[in-house]
Amino acid sequence: MLKKLNDRNNQIIVSFIVIFVIFILRLAVLTVVDGEKYREISENRRKKNIPVIAKRGEIFDRNGELLAGNKSSFTVQMLRSDLPNKNLNEIAIKIIDILDNFNEKHIEFPIIIENGKYYYSFDREIEQWLKSKGKEYENLKDAKAVFNKIVAENIPIKNLDVYKAQEILAYMGITPPISVKLMKFLPEIEKDNFLKSYGLDEKISAREAFKKIREKFKISTKYTDEEARKILIIRHALKEQGYKKYKPLKIASGISEKTAIYIEELGMELPGISVVIEPIRYYPNKELAAHVIGYLGKISRESEIEKYVKKNGYLKSDIIGKTGIEGKYELELKGKNGCKSVEVDAYGRTVKEYEYVNKPISGKDIYLTIDANLQRTAQESLKKALEAIQRGGVFKSKWGDYRYSEAFKNAKSGAVVAVNVKTGEVLALANYPSYDPNLFATGISSEDWARLQPENKRDPIAPRPLYNIATLTAVQPGSTFKMITGLAGLEKGLDPNRKFYDVGYLKRGNKTFGSWKWNLYRTSHGYVDLYKALEESVNTYFFNLSNGQINARDSKDNKPLGIDINIGDILEYAKKFGLGEKTGIEIGEVSYGVPTPNKKALTIKTLLKRKLKSIAKDYFTEEVLSSKEKLNEVIDKIVSWADENPKRYEIANRMKKIGVKEEKINELTDLVKYSYYNQMKFREGDGFNLAIGQGAHAYTPIQMARYISAIANGGYLNKLTLVKKIGNEEINNNKKVKIKLVNDENLKHIMKGMLQVTQGDKGTARKVFKKFPVLVGAKTGTAEKSGKIPPKDEVEYLKKHLKYISKNLSLDMVEKESKKIYESRKKELEKLQKEGKTDEVVNKLTKGYIDEGNIMREAIKKLSNYKITNEMIDRFKENYDNFSWFVSFAPYEDPQIAVVVLLVQGGHGGYGAPIAREVIAEYLGLNKEVSDNISSNEQKTESE
Repeated sequence: MLKKLNDRNNQIIVSFIVIFVIFILRLAVLTVVDGEKYREISENRRKKNIPVIAKRGEIFDRNGELLAGNKSSFTVQMLRSDLPNKNLNEIAIKIIDILDNFNEKHIEFPIIIENGKYYYSFDREIEQWLKSKGKEYENLKDAKAVFNKIVAENIPIKNLDVYKAQEILAYMGITPPISVKLMKFLPEIEKDNFLKSYGLDEKISAREAFKKIREKFKISTKYTDEEARKILIIRHALKEQGYKKYKPLKIASGISEKTAIYIEELGMELPGISVVIEPIRYYPNKELAAHVIGYLGKISRESEIEKYVKKNGYLKSDIIGKTGIEGKYELELKGKNGCKSVEVDAYGRTVKEYEYVNKPISGKDIYLTIDANLQRTAQESLKKALEAIQRGGVFKSKWGDYRYSEAFKNAKSGAVVAVNVKTGEVLALANYPSYDPNLFATGISSEDWARLQPENKRDPIAPRPLYNIATLTAVQPGSTFKMITGLAGLEKGLDPNRKFYDVGYLKRGNKTFGSWKWNLYRTSHGYVDLYKALEESVNTYFFNLSNGQINARDSKDNKPLGIDINIGDILEYAKKFGLGEKTGIEIGEVSYGVPTPNKKALTIKTLLKRKLKSIAKDYFTEEVLSSKEKLNEVIDKIVSWADENPKRYEIANRMKKIGVKEEKINELTDLVKYSYYNQMKFREGDGFNLAIGQGAHAYTPIQMARYISAIANGGYLNKLTLVKKIGNEEINNNKKVKIKLVNDENLKHIMKGMLQVTQGDKGTARKVFKKFPVLVGAKTGTAEKSGKIPPKDEVEYLKKHLKYISKNLSLDMVEKESKKIYESRKKELEKLQKEGKTDEVVNKLTKGYIDEGNIMREAIKKLSNYKITNEMIDRFKENYDNFSWFVSFAPYEDPQIAVVVLLVQGGHGGYGAPIAREVIAEYLGLNKEVSDNISSNEQKTESE
């Protein structure tokens, strides 16, 4: 036996047998004992779960035209799981080189290398901001020093709490990128967090930090620092993401198709790199219906974090709907992301897709009531009209050209609303200027955001592209309110055919209330009934309706109207037709109610209180001014006398006892008596103004469209809506309330008067509709806008016009006095600060107490011994022009659509008529009929 074992051949055979047995046993262990374990490992290496982003619900118009959709965006991503470090480094360099060569934006590493020098990107950001502040800031490095310098330059109070200082600066529009809590630049905090994440000291240089981080990732010395930085772009991003097996890392989003194809073609050279298609929001029609659709943005507000992140599982980095339908229906549109199992090859590329682990659930599509074609017509016509009005040009149309006889250069914004009178569906809601919501799809840039801000931030009605005038601008309706006054009269028994002779004006005391003819030409409208009163917009007719009287001094006809009516009755009818209340639309809107006699008194009291606080320093004694509580007590006492309205001598006697400076008693007495107390009582003239849509009325275009619809549809007040369908659910928002009227037939008289506006011989919109093939009911209106347009720079205005404001004042005198006032107010604020009255300091500062323009204005008045008033100072500023209203419905015989136009500073009521005409023509298909007729005539000519 031993002989056989000593045989060399046998030994070889035995060795093979032993090895074979061991192999068999090992194979048995692998396949039988540990088979399940290794099968799972193998399977996991081949199969991966990848996230699948749910498609956001799309938004369509009523006919299925896409308004907000999702377009394919190419994203470069890396699947890290199967890539060894040596491959990762090479791939990182290659992919970053490719993206750079194609000028694509990609993720970055916060240490920059330029010309052999190393910088933190955070430091660069700070340096650029400091440079933008001016040379005196360029050498400052410490955030506290910068903040203190900004405070010292803008707030004349020392030792002010940093949080209060920050609040005041924010009011002034100054928001430095500094955390007052840590007293560090915001980019500086980011830098500290970056270094801390690598265990590095915050004082370490960029070069040394780069070296340490490079060593941490064991990046070979064969790579240059520039190449190593490309590797660190990827490795740092992987670290920041937090390594999760098979979770892809996004390297670049929104790359071009050319770049995507190039990367795909490289294939085997870029294992682990893939180009995937992801949906991003897309608005194919750009500005079309932008204020209805709304825009997207990052989660930022606390309320958004609470609603979406905490309650609905959103990530803080998610993009959400901010305004409009996008914002209102965010949860319905969002959908739910899913997860899919895929098989990848050795290079990490997907070779096979399996079933969904969790199937993504697409967001619900939303169909609006908006008609895209009608919306286009509204927006284009609005823009065209405003441009023509600014230069006094011509609105060209197939329905007849219309020349704007007077130019209004500030007519730069407006709104159009079109509503189905029977259902309350909003068919068009247009604003100008508008904006492109595509700018917000992946986050708006600071440059684009700046371009969307008003040119003159000091002007409250300057054009604002993001502002929804149709739902948020409430102004006087002007003569478009006269249908309410007329209807109230009819309901009280007014005979619409009853005529009286208009002499052109009514006189009350020393005040004249005239018709437009009287005001412009000193002529009258002659004999007037309700229809003519609406046709020619006769103010005096509606003045008389406000109290049911006709006096001999007002007319050649001294017969009473024979109806019991007052302004309160008229205002009740305004409420019946939905004015002053929200309309029901799904996006943001405002409402301020209908005016009442009591509102006038409350408003004047508020204004008096505000006035007394603003002039307190000049009129009250030091004893009163020494305590905020004492001052408020005195002011409240003066305001309380308003209800009593004492005789002038009695007011003066009381002033002596409450702490008014002796030399100021007569002046303050006259101010409160004649400018406030005497104005408190609701007078007949106030009723006149309200009856013709002036005074304290304030309604939005969307409210006005609802009101006109209710006239046109026989007295049904619709709840307005923008939404027809959400997902598969039809939305039935056609909720209407029958307005209780004494006689529904009275609406026909109002409609007849509105018809004469477009068809009567002297109708205020006759020129626009005389060739129109469909009868239209309408009314023009002008909302009076008082006040002056504030200039962009108040100080420059005062300097430029000082020689005209006063020949006796020089700029040097005013600047010296301004300095004194500034120092005085500064000491006053410092005193308050020492007394612990910080809130009072903040209150004064945030109301412009030390604003340079306010101080210079005060200096001018003071140097003139207050003979120069604010009115005298402001007389060189431009006046606001009147707002223009046009309301309409069509066809007259069977009303289907109501169209309302508001032109901000549009000048004259009829100026919106051509816009409404274009919208009506488009809705009723008249444009198509004209086109068909033209085509038919052309064919006929050819055949002849």
